[in-house]
Amino acid sequence: MERVLCILIGYVFGLVLFAEIISRARLKKSARDIGSHNPGTANITRQMGIKWGLVVLAGDLLKTAAACWLCTALFPELGRLAYLWAGLGVTLGHNFPVWAKFRGGKGVATTCAFLVLFSPLWCGLCAVLGGAVVLLTGYLPVAAVVITAAALLPLWHFAGAEGLALGIAALVLMILRHRPGLLRALRGEERRALRKKKSPD
Repeated sequence: MERVLCILIGYVFGLVLFAEIISRARLKKSARDIGSHNPGTANITRQMGIKWGLVVLAGDLLKTAAACWLCTALFPELGRLAYLWAGLGVTLGHNFPVWAKFRGGKGVATTCAFLVLFSPLWCGLCAVLGGAVVLLTGYLPVAAVVITAAALLPLWHFAGAEGLALGIAALVLMILRHRPGLLRALRGEERRALRKKKSPD
């Protein structure tokens, strides 16, 4: 029962889409109607600048942390697993918000947040690995999948089969949400982050 409650609590926190709030406040438009149509940090950064992108990122990290900390306080018997159950719930709410006809974000920030809360050192290193992938390739979808896949080992080490199963669920979610971008990356058509556009001759 505690696990179900963690998922539900996390889902409610995940329903708050900061990209949507910022976009409507600043542009009077839904984040799903601008740029890539994704209510997330990358889209807001591209459309509104890094300052507002960082605001969205901070909001997504904080809502995940709040849900995880609340669940660890309510269900201390779950130990570290509370971070995983609550964090997965936040990601589900962020990705599939019922109030927006289940059209949400891609859950990169929320997933990274609950993984790092679960294991600050080892999952933090997974996030650093993802940053290196972005620097080397420029492909954000690939980095998102690499971070989640790399975290499977510490999840299994510290939380056993249950932690591994939750990690696999998070990885499947990440792959499904980034499938179009991953396919474009394979074809060399995905937009690269941190790359300057070539100026026309």
